[in-house]
Amino acid sequence: MNSYRQPGLVLTDRHFTVPLDHTDPGGEQIEVFGREVVAASRAGEELPWLVYLEGGPGFGARRFTGAEAWLGRAVKEFRVLLLDQRGTGLSTPANRQTLPLRGGPREQADYLAHFRSDSIVRDCELIRPQLTGGAPWTVLGQSFGGFCAVRYLSSAPEGLSAVLITGGLPSLDAHADDVYRAAYPRIERKVAAHYARYPQDVERAREITAHLAEHRPESAGHRLTPEGFQSLGIMLGGGNGSHQLHYLLENAFVTTPHGTELSDTFQEAVRTANSFAGHPLYALLHEAIYGQDERPTDWAAERVRAEFPQFDAATALKGDGPVLFTGESIHPWHFDVDPTLRPLRETAELLATRGGWEPLYDTERLAANEVPVAAAVYHDDMYVDTAHALSTAAAIRGLRTWVTDEFEHDGLRAGGPRVLDRLLALVRDEV
Repeated sequence: MNSYRQPGLVLTDRHFTVPLDHTDPGGEQIEVFGREVVAASRAGEELPWLVYLEGGPGFGARRFTGAEAWLGRAVKEFRVLLLDQRGTGLSTPANRQTLPLRGGPREQADYLAHFRSDSIVRDCELIRPQLTGGAPWTVLGQSFGGFCAVRYLSSAPEGLSAVLITGGLPSLDAHADDVYRAAYPRIERKVAAHYARYPQDVERAREITAHLAEHRPESAGHRLTPEGFQSLGIMLGGGNGSHQLHYLLENAFVTTPHGTELSDTFQEAVRTANSFAGHPLYALLHEAIYGQDERPTDWAAERVRAEFPQFDAATALKGDGPVLFTGESIHPWHFDVDPTLRPLRETAELLATRGGWEPLYDTERLAANEVPVAAAVYHDDMYVDTAHALSTAAAIRGLRTWVTDEFEHDGLRAGGPRVLDRLLALVRDEV
């Protein structure tokens, strides 16, 4: 256990041992990492704990530098645990390099079936008494972290003093098909808004797509395809995403002795934006987080996309319409174009065809909830359907919502202290 300082903070690295399978507590163990953060001026005080659950799935907790963003507000009254959810960050990582230690694709898929929100919550419940002495703590869940928080309310509310959710109220009963059937129209609206802001990008996107359809270049082993280019639309779900996408497109081409080619700058930017090297579980488990019954997810985003032919790039190029970007969806081709996913293609297929998922949410328990809960719901959030979120909010007794169009899905990052202040005021009945 190492402690060290950053400006205004004392940080302590903590490592916890938890069962891989919580139904077999004496079986295989894995490690979960958390970084304790406390204001230097309050390091010796007894403070309530707040555990932060990052979005994803597949992302470790954000690495802050000092008391920035929402963390600066949180440490004014909490001792904070930034948790790397199992398989992410420093928590027994799961990726193309480590998963072969499990065996073949079947063994890898069986292993990863233990990496959903139900297991993450049980990890938290093993960790909590070690830090708080048994006292309940506050959970702050961003995006998928909010999904975990709703699971927490369903399965272990006794561990919670309050729950704060930002952009992360899941549907309680939607199949993955329903999730993506609601997603594509939202994405189309975001693309239309982008093209309205930057109309010059319509023709530029068509030119890039046509070039990729003919040439299929590679960048550091990453194959650039029309579908991969379209997936840059994931940027449109963030507050500055439209502007970032525009700047990425504006230097796509250069003139060379061999004619017009895609610039190295553009290819590297696309490769970086599309790479899953740092978060492979996002690709592997993205649809599994919605599994709640006997039905497999079965590449839901890919199947449902066929219901929205306007997203087909080849069709767009044959006419004069815009090429639509996509985002917030995982497809089989991701495991063909990304070298960090390619070795996991069969594992992904086994997860996609896996059925018999445990239900994640207890609607009766949520309807009788007694834990103070507040949720920021972002109007027309590209990543989490607003209608689904509000339906869930109504199903959780006492949950208070803050519905706003001031922020996109990254409101906690962009709004920082103000977002956290608002949610804390809501759970405390101060507004």
